Amino acid sequence: MKTFEELGINEPLRKAVEELGFENPMPVQERVIPRLLGDAHDIIALAQTGTGKTAAFGLPLLQRIDPAVNRPQALILSPTRELCLQIGSDLADFSKYVPEVKVLPVYGGSSIESQIRGLKKGVQVIVATPGRLIDLIKRGVVKLEDVHTVVLDEADEMLNMGFLDSIEEILSYVPADRKMLLFSATMPGDILKIAKRYMKDYEEIVVGTRNEGAQNVRHIYYMVNARDKYLALKRVADNSPSIYAIVFCRTRRDTQEVADNLIRDGYNAEALHGDLSQQQRDIVMKKFRDRVVSILVATDVAARGLDVDDLSHVVNYGLPDDTAVYTHRSGRTGRAGKSGVSIAIIHSREKGRLRDIERIIGKTFEHKEVPTPEHIIEKQLYNLADRIERVKVNEDEIAAYLPGISRKLEWLSEEDLLKRIISLEFNRLLEYYKDAPKIDFIDVNTSNKKDRKGRKGEREHNRPKNDREKDRRTAERGMERVYINVGKSDGFFAGNLIEMLNKLISGKRVDVGRIDLLPSYSLFDVKKSDARRVVGALTGSDFYGKRVHSEIADADRDYSKMADKRKKRAK
Repeated sequence: MKTFEELGINEPLRKAVEELGFENPMPVQERVIPRLLGDAHDIIALAQTGTGKTAAFGLPLLQRIDPAVNRPQALILSPTRELCLQIGSDLADFSKYVPEVKVLPVYGGSSIESQIRGLKKGVQVIVATPGRLIDLIKRGVVKLEDVHTVVLDEADEMLNMGFLDSIEEILSYVPADRKMLLFSATMPGDILKIAKRYMKDYEEIVVGTRNEGAQNVRHIYYMVNARDKYLALKRVADNSPSIYAIVFCRTRRDTQEVADNLIRDGYNAEALHGDLSQQQRDIVMKKFRDRVVSILVATDVAARGLDVDDLSHVVNYGLPDDTAVYTHRSGRTGRAGKSGVSIAIIHSREKGRLRDIERIIGKTFEHKEVPTPEHIIEKQLYNLADRIERVKVNEDEIAAYLPGISRKLEWLSEEDLLKRIISLEFNRLLEYYKDAPKIDFIDVNTSNKKDRKGRKGEREHNRPKNDREKDRRTAERGMERVYINVGKSDGFFAGNLIEMLNKLISGKRVDVGRIDLLPSYSLFDVKKSDARRVVGALTGSDFYGKRVHSEIADADRDYSKMADKRKKRAK
């Protein structure tokens, strides 16, 4: 194993990283540092969050700075304020013994005037979010003509957030002969476009495997009815007494609702999403890092920049549309040689998406039954016994009180005493799970493979197509099927539906069950009590220029033919 000295890092930087506890370089550092210090031009590094990439680009970048030139010489772009601040903080730590090198983070959501004052004092390294940097460039307070190194960190996330045009605009202000490093967890097509257009003779470095999360992460899924997702989440938490987890939700609204419910039910939980003020977000993240909060319910964007190494679980409260997002999520657990668990709580119509993710990341999800009340209570009891065994006893402090306590409890047998300790700790849990049912969705596709290949599959295959189409138009029990006249050919996907419902319907959140996306229309389930409200809200709205029509789905109506007729009329 090489040392930082052998990689070419100078003494002041080595002294700083040694004080931070860095003993030997991590794989991504071993591969990137010599190339950035040497003659290699541009680099694309595929590496997961938590692999040490900030030091991989930060140390050689700082070493190449000329302190005598009091102008920006290196630029680092990041997708979020949190990551921007984290990178700036790390670089400040690395350059502790090179005080003449100035690093300044610039980002939205904070006073632009104070950032302008910092820039006017002179800085050599700018860490920036794209939007704020463009604003500063247009105000004439940032000049990039002396920049010799550009780093795009978490480039795939920047593209997911729609920053492609901003990145291209920023690069137009940077000299053509700069070095460029692009760090990403995945390699979507748009990153290759950036590489071909803006990078010269780039070298691709892969740390681990493409599109793959940490090796020591187990991928598990629980399948339940849509209405039982929150119950399943509670059982996951109760079955892990020492849980330290991020629960990812798709929308800000879901995030706040799940967090509120967990807090109401006695869990140490908080929400993290874009509707919070920056001060609120900073407080929540500190509480989570300090483990005052053990369950953080977050949107993907808000959780960016929250770097913790010892998560026990990542929970997907439903699957993301983009596999890269799942890779980011699952890569947050199982770090630093520890094992981790990535859990997906899904309903039956998300099974196909799960298989797509399996194929792309090259891993198989384990299908598990949702923990039963009996298993949860047993797990909690053994955890209590373990805590009792390991508790530190301060003999001197409690000695004076023991005789009185002994007299008070001497009438209790050992068994009676244990029963009371257990009841004191677990009465609420025992009462909650009394007569609680199993909540797993019965999935015939996984419960009996032989059946699937045998008579059952054959029977389904031989059913008339019209019957199978009719099933698609039929709601699950207790739900109502809703039709909407936009589909995949209109660029309409599940996330768009959820976003429209959140935007158009005020008051209590609408729970969406099974969703079928067809080329020219879509069908989805909602509770019967919500169906009329949903149809009324959607009808007459606009989806990217197309007027929306919605109605309660008729199981006997052929919506494909109806869509074809509308197309012909439109022509």
